[in-house]
Amino acid sequence: MKPGGRVVTVSSRAALGGTGFAHYVASKAAVVGLTRAMAMDLRQRQIAVNSIAPGFTDTGMTRAMTPEQHAAASALEPSGRPVDPGEIAHAIAFLASPRTRFITGQTLFVDGGKSLGGLGL
Repeated sequence: MKPGGRVVTVSSRAALGGTGFAHYVASKAAVVGLTRAMAMDLRQRQIAVNSIAPGFTDTGMTRAMTPEQHAAASALEPSGRPVDPGEIAHAIAFLASPRTRFITGQTLFVDGGKSLGGLGL
């Protein structure tokens, strides 16, 4: 990759932890670790490496949930709904922009603030 390039990985809010799916948590935490290590390795070449960590997302998989399951999962979100894939795409486009050349090694949570905790959710 040429100097000034951008790499954006996709992790998940699950990288912060959870119960009942340790294998998924571990894989998403590994993406965050890889992102940080790559950012350190590539910073001298001015290649920025960042990650997006979406929360509960409106996908074919989540739409396949029963209406009750989907409603229950949505109710746990601060906004009461899943994140739209377009909202994730906008965050990726932001980090891929040459205007963000001084941002590297970061994980941007696109989860409506749920990763902040303290919401009683």
